[in-house]
Amino acid sequence: MSESPAHTGPDESPSLAVRGLAYAYPDGHQALYGVDLTIARGERVALLGPNGAGKTTLVLHLNGILTAGAGTVEVAGLPVAKEHLREIRRRVGIVFQDPDDQLFMPTVREDVAFGPANLGLRGAELEERVQQALARVGMAGFADRPPHHLSFGQRRRVAVATVLAMEPEILVLDEPSSNLDPASRRELAEVLRSLDVTVLMVTHDLPYALELCPRAMVLAGGVVVADGDTRELLLDRDLMAAHRLELPYGFDPSSVPG
Repeated sequence: MSESPAHTGPDESPSLAVRGLAYAYPDGHQALYGVDLTIARGERVALLGPNGAGKTTLVLHLNGILTAGAGTVEVAGLPVAKEHLREIRRRVGIVFQDPDDQLFMPTVREDVAFGPANLGLRGAELEERVQQALARVGMAGFADRPPHHLSFGQRRRVAVATVLAMEPEILVLDEPSSNLDPASRRELAEVLRSLDVTVLMVTHDLPYALELCPRAMVLAGGVVVADGDTRELLLDRDLMAAHRLELPYGFDPSSVPG
């Protein structure tokens, strides 16, 4: 399937533009072989693929943790390059699979305030940023709680808030539904649907991808092998089988309301 066009205005750069991205690790393992993708502002896109496909390597290029051996990455028109890393890391917010990797302060408020405070926000402006971020994830009443007293699902939503407090251009979620009970999974889905930022969701949870992301890409062997309507991709049995993507037993994508 061909790459979906980015729906951007004449003076508006896409949230993410990756061109010819190739990368080999120091041990010689080639993880990416020339990735091309464009994500328009406000899109919610699922990144699917088997283990070892290069998904993590791609994500680590989006905020400059890794830098390309070849190709380019731009976030809202700004190249991911050494001289722009501070701004890029504000614009690209990554929510890791384990929220405890992001929550390390004594209270929820301090965790959410950490990033904006490093940008120089203080006083009432900082507190307003914290409260807005917590409200967006349904955790406004938990600012004074220690993170380790929260449920796993609540900690994941606070982790999302720590990123939203930076007012990012794009929110990257690594396996957001993993280890969530059904209620927490639903609550997080409601949060993600309500956000007005671009979302790139890396996931093996194909029903969650269908629920939240109208568009999906399949990364395999270091290249994008499919890019299109999520439902159509999940209904393509040959594509799914070729890239070790399996739907849960009995799950029929065509039965899910559009």
